[in-house]
Amino acid sequence: MKICLLGASGSIGKQTLDVMNKHREDFTLSSFSVGNRTRCISNIIKKFPEVTHIYMIDKSKAKAYQKKYPHIVFLSGDKLNELITKSDNEMVVNALVGFAGLTPSICALENNKILALANKESLVVGGEIINKLLKEGKGELYPIDSEHSALWKCLKVDDSNVNKLMLTASGGAFRKLSLKELEKVTAEDALKHPTWKMGNKITIDCATMMNKAFELIEAYYLFGYKSDKLGITLHDESYLHSYVSYNDGLLRGEISKPDMRNPIKFALYKGNIPFKTQVFSSLDDLKGLHFHDFDIKRYPLVSLANLVIDNGGTYGAIINASNEVAVNAFLNGQIKFLEINEIINKAVEEMPYIKHPTLSQIIDVDKQTRRFASSLIGGSK
Repeated sequence: MKICLLGASGSIGKQTLDVMNKHREDFTLSSFSVGNRTRCISNIIKKFPEVTHIYMIDKSKAKAYQKKYPHIVFLSGDKLNELITKSDNEMVVNALVGFAGLTPSICALENNKILALANKESLVVGGEIINKLLKEGKGELYPIDSEHSALWKCLKVDDSNVNKLMLTASGGAFRKLSLKELEKVTAEDALKHPTWKMGNKITIDCATMMNKAFELIEAYYLFGYKSDKLGITLHDESYLHSYVSYNDGLLRGEISKPDMRNPIKFALYKGNIPFKTQVFSSLDDLKGLHFHDFDIKRYPLVSLANLVIDNGGTYGAIINASNEVAVNAFLNGQIKFLEINEIINKAVEEMPYIKHPTLSQIIDVDKQTRRFASSLIGGSK
């Protein structure tokens, strides 16, 4: 399988390279992108000398690397999608973070590529467009998120008489704090995730549980189950990655150590490798693991998932854009943790909603929302 890897310098990207390196007989790296973190390029080329195309944001750096590696085509600026269309690849692994991952996902499917998707925002913001392409027979889509990989496995075994798809959630760094205590937490506190090692943005999303709201939306677009068939269970250890409850009372889930290499490998092989799920009658049967009921009052942003699932349109774009701006402001010490919620809710209230947007309309709403959310930061709230 010839792979184009978007976001090779990030957490998922690095682990994807690890998986590919261990299975060189099945995978070759035709191209990759690194954004601004270019120091890893030489090392990746040493491990994967077959690379023909590389993308980075900075044009001057791209020219410098072009001189150093004249046999490789270096792209930069607004040429990210050309990495997909001009390199010889069958699968695109989208490990980008944020809204930047949307157009490459659409580009991959439009060009009939297999899309292994770790970029949550692609479905949160453009799920309707992506599912329309898939229904038209354009490309294939396989999820990389550990929760959706687990649900995919469970439904491969048994997708009949499903009661609910249940996503498990760690609760993030502040899961033991009260709402009152959250008023004083810092970005440094929020980045101490209890079970996973991830990038800064997604770690903050875990603390607010916006990450789980996004995953509910993803589950809707991936598996077709509406909001009343989707739920969340808090789980301390992150060993049960998600589970399906059936109408006969039985549960089926995937249990393993929290390691993203497992769902990455499953997606790269398109689900065509052995896997195990476990059947149990109650979460109490899973000795040594701890579970708690999910409280929407404690994590109010999760309710926004239903807004997107039930209404679609540009709500996903509004929520995502305002969240990206607010999280960045919190990481930079410009706002308090609980102000993330306030900014997102104000954006949802104020920004115009479009029922069936085109990609250009989604991009425009994203820009408008970012400007609006930014105006709420720095004393203008």
